[in-house]
Amino acid sequence: MFSSWQLAKKYCNYYLTASNGKGHGIHSPFVYSFVRNVLNDKRHFYAYSQVEALRKQLRRDKTIIEVEDFGAGSTVSKTNQRSIASIARHAAKPKKWAQLLFRIVNYYQPKNILELGTSLGISTSYMAMANPHANIITAEGSSAIGERAKRNFKSLNLTSIHQVTGNFNDTLPVILESLPELDLAFIDGNHRLEPTLQYFNQLLPSLHNGSIVIFDDIHWSAEMEQAWSTICDNNAVRLSVDLFFIGLVFFSDQFKAKQHFTIRF
Repeated sequence: MFSSWQLAKKYCNYYLTASNGKGHGIHSPFVYSFVRNVLNDKRHFYAYSQVEALRKQLRRDKTIIEVEDFGAGSTVSKTNQRSIASIARHAAKPKKWAQLLFRIVNYYQPKNILELGTSLGISTSYMAMANPHANIITAEGSSAIGERAKRNFKSLNLTSIHQVTGNFNDTLPVILESLPELDLAFIDGNHRLEPTLQYFNQLLPSLHNGSIVIFDDIHWSAEMEQAWSTICDNNAVRLSVDLFFIGLVFFSDQFKAKQHFTIRF
């Protein structure tokens, strides 16, 4: 992964060169709508208070659990024993980005949603509350973390979430066989080049006109930047949006030519 200094330098470059995030100068009607109605939607949804109250509780929880890690590892802890509080602080998606996921699901209303990387279920909960009628499958490598996420879903009375635990190499093919098609996927696990590209290629046959795939930490390391570049170059991807900490790719036949946008958020 990049050092803090390298990441800060990259972020400064992104901030100075990205579109200003207000929609000015964006000539794509689709992207303009995304910026105005999703990125810049300042409304306070009821889910925000409920999920953030849960996050606050988790950040105070000193319970120690044993974590199986099949991915690139933690940048904070070098041991497999971690507290719930530490996971909530360092692994759960921050409020700004988790609430963006809520708005994406709220606006586009995908029916079949896949998440790779449940963690404690913060982002999962936001997506489930954005569309209570959606079929949400969330996969987590660690059984101990998955079990805690299950308790969190129950505390929020979320019943539309189906959990799968285990190595993504084993669980993803089985998950995709159970889905008729995939409307939205959030990939937040195993931040390495080959696994990320492998997951993307496995998803491709299940995607359709209108599908959205979101990748976390696209500038986390040189490997992730390479994975993001390769994904954007794929012929099936018609539109990509770089928000620095996450990247979105859209599949739609309304985009006659490939388009890429870097937008400040």
